[in-house]
Amino acid sequence: MTTPEGRIAVVTGANRGLGLETSRGLASAGYRVVMTARDAAQGAAAARELATTGAAVEFQPLDVGEESNIAAFREFTRTGLGRVDVLVNNAGISMSGFDIDVVRRTLAVNFFGPLRLTEALLPVIPRGGTIVMVSSGMGELSGISAGLRARFSDESLDAPGLVALVNEFIESVASGRHEERGWPSSAYRISKVALNALTRIWARELAPAGIKINAVCPGWVRTRMGGPGAGRSVEQGARGIVWAGTLPPDGPSGGFFRDARPIEW
Repeated sequence: MTTPEGRIAVVTGANRGLGLETSRGLASAGYRVVMTARDAAQGAAAARELATTGAAVEFQPLDVGEESNIAAFREFTRTGLGRVDVLVNNAGISMSGFDIDVVRRTLAVNFFGPLRLTEALLPVIPRGGTIVMVSSGMGELSGISAGLRARFSDESLDAPGLVALVNEFIESVASGRHEERGWPSSAYRISKVALNALTRIWARELAPAGIKINAVCPGWVRTRMGGPGAGRSVEQGARGIVWAGTLPPDGPSGGFFRDARPIEW
């Protein structure tokens, strides 16, 4: 684990569940943690409760699905923090049903949110900084067709090309032709496949700047999203996220991990 003296971590979706427990873990490791959430009242309450334990935490409102929110948070980091050493893109949603509204909202939060927020904060992430994408086993390439697997894993794919690919999925659903084009009827799955692809792309691009980025699958966790029947506790799920956020300078980048062990894309 790196020496955290003076280091700052930002965690999205930190008002409950994995985000809250990840904030607890990073604070326990000595980081100053900026907890963010779309619900300002819940987020502020969670930060206050965690602060009673002596944790160095604070709250800032942030809806990663809204570009204006990201712009405001970017300004806060620039003027109020000056640096972000660890960024944990944890905020995510899983909606019932499948239609164009579900697709657009899911991708806005689960894919475009982390993409835009990370791009906005890159100027304040220093050499040695770490980015963690909280993903899912649903993002494994084995869950989509061979044709899509080839397109998402193409080593020549860059971020603009990935965005175009995701927008192709959105357009296919809007036109009612996604199935004939080989797309699954799951916005959540595509959002996590795309997030994993973005992790691989940025690992290559950010390596010269000395910034690490990894994707983490916390497993099926007993959260509001996972439900009470899930097999893993929040503490178990968050442990791997904290591990990825506190990697040493020579730690891995561009990997997909569960419980600090690499898993298949």
